[in-house]
Amino acid sequence: MKRIVLGVSAGIAAYKSVLLLRLLREAGHHVDVIPTANVARFVGNATFEALSGNPVTSEVFDAVDTVNHVRLGQQADLVLVVPATADLLAKAASGLADDLLTGTLLATRAPVVMAPAMHTEMWQHPATEANVAMLRSRGVHIIEPAVGRLTGQDSGPGRLPEPEQILEQIQVHLGEAVLAGRKVLVTAGGTREPLDPVRYLGNRSSGRQGVALARAARDAGAEVTLIATHLEVPAPHGVQLIQASSALDLHEAVFAHAPGQDVLIMNAAVADFRPASIESAKIKKRDGHSAPLIELVRNPDILADVVTARDTDPLLPRLIVGFAAETGDGEGSVLDYGRAKLATKGCEMLVVNEVGAAKTFGAETNEATILFADGKAAVNAAGSKIEVARIVINQLANAI
Repeated sequence: MKRIVLGVSAGIAAYKSVLLLRLLREAGHHVDVIPTANVARFVGNATFEALSGNPVTSEVFDAVDTVNHVRLGQQADLVLVVPATADLLAKAASGLADDLLTGTLLATRAPVVMAPAMHTEMWQHPATEANVAMLRSRGVHIIEPAVGRLTGQDSGPGRLPEPEQILEQIQVHLGEAVLAGRKVLVTAGGTREPLDPVRYLGNRSSGRQGVALARAARDAGAEVTLIATHLEVPAPHGVQLIQASSALDLHEAVFAHAPGQDVLIMNAAVADFRPASIESAKIKKRDGHSAPLIELVRNPDILADVVTARDTDPLLPRLIVGFAAETGDGEGSVLDYGRAKLATKGCEMLVVNEVGAAKTFGAETNEATILFADGKAAVNAAGSKIEVARIVINQLANAI
């Protein structure tokens, strides 16, 4: 059992803190709830008291004899703030302590986790971004808001994640992380194969799924290294970031960083081919001349190369997860090609996506099937890319 302080700031998402409180209590934890004064406009103290089994107040001058604003922070194993409004983030970043919750945040030396929730414009305001960066620099773990329906007709980033998702992300702080003590190497993004100083051959990958996998592995307690090739989204905080560009760059980076890792997740979209030669000057379009012919050569198969190399190198990961972006045709379905690729690659798990102009690449959601080399029944994963990532991470945690 852990002693948890659950801070609740005044936003419409406060109702989800009630559901999180129930989950924490069902898991056997002692929970002290500290709402800010205006939370009562959304959820009453009686609800928090009934579910926590403890008295609830937002006042510094209640229970003065126990020095409440210091005692609660000192005794806590973990301090959560769910939801964390823009106002609360600003106060915490500035070190203000004008109520019981902000005083507790200053007094505690326990891990602090905040789950912001607000309208998109507020979340993306430079002041909020600066406050979040400041809190992160002090070691506060910020749970990224979800993308979805907000108050009224608005939709976008700023939605509080579901309580079950928040609980998953705090497992590492509760000593229940499924990948605690493990090292995970993730590749993400799409490679670019240069034609000349200006142009390249590339693909539609945004890197969103790979970044989500790095986040999910980090939240599961792993020490994560992310090799990024041209991401359209920022890399998650709390991971080691390595940059790569082409397939050859990625091949070199993987073999440089894979030794000593427990798991390798090969999510990057790697070009199968590259130009046989790279022009030193921009290829010109000239009147009266035909279009240039570009000769292609095969790129190395990074996934297959690592699987082969570990037969003689005990430092390479024992668990390797591949990704296959497939389209069906007259000769086979997406899963047919996926199963064939699993057999030829030799990895332990293969996550198969059906891709297309409007599927997977660049989208916020994903649908995938996880195949296992040991014959275990396939697992379907669908939802937002972070939800799919968590399913993949839980499956590989069971396989280690």
